[in-house]
Amino acid sequence: MSEFISWVRELSGGAFDGVSEGVIIAMSIVAGLLIIASIFAFCVSVYLAIKYVKYNKTKNSCGKTGEQVARSILDNHGLQKIKVSATGSILFGNSYSHYFKKVRLRRLTWKKDSVTSLAMAAQKSALAVLDKENDADMKARVRLTPLIYFGPVAFVPLVVIGVLLDLLVFTSGAGLCTFICTGVATLFYVLSFVMSILVLKTEKKAQERAYEIMKQEGLATKEELEMCRKLFRLYNIEYINDMVIALLELIYRVLQIVAYAQNSSSSNK
Repeated sequence: MSEFISWVRELSGGAFDGVSEGVIIAMSIVAGLLIIASIFAFCVSVYLAIKYVKYNKTKNSCGKTGEQVARSILDNHGLQKIKVSATGSILFGNSYSHYFKKVRLRRLTWKKDSVTSLAMAAQKSALAVLDKENDADMKARVRLTPLIYFGPVAFVPLVVIGVLLDLLVFTSGAGLCTFICTGVATLFYVLSFVMSILVLKTEKKAQERAYEIMKQEGLATKEELEMCRKLFRLYNIEYINDMVIALLELIYRVLQIVAYAQNSSSSNK
């Protein structure tokens, strides 16, 4: 183990000279887990893409396009004010927006009468139905949506601000501003991660609601419902894996803060 620690310190070019062995080992383990989780995420994404395309080539029994399915479900639940639009955006994809009062569907499913378009349109429309019914989890998700997206995005800018303050303003602060800003950024990251769990909960709730709607309105056969279930399951696995990766990244960044503090303390001595 000592040889490994020496190798890491040598590889870092002296950046880990003042860092304890425990922190170096922890960072190495987390980095390894990140690599494994990333490889698994890639495999899941590829398999999901295969199923997505396969079911998008399979015509649904109701003969409706994604746009028609979404419009039908929304209208049947008194949501005529909710628009249905096509999107080629990587950021939004298939989604429902409370703020813009809109269900967005990818162009791949927008005008196709496939099982994939049926599944995506039904699930995203079900989110709008939950929103209308004032579902408690959905209400919380809507209120906290800005924080969910702000947390990860704010991390780097806040750290940069801390570094600039130390360099340009508090030149004798021994990295105090950097440490504080990084701590605040990490807190935002933690809150964003916690809120992501809520997003998954509402997505799964909308999936179950979509099954009920498709059954009640005769939009899908038992076989098609099973196909939809497989798609949703893969999406859930992908989302959970992304959350695991986000958590590992958070732990790694916290360890970086600890390493930075230890190195600064060692340099001052």
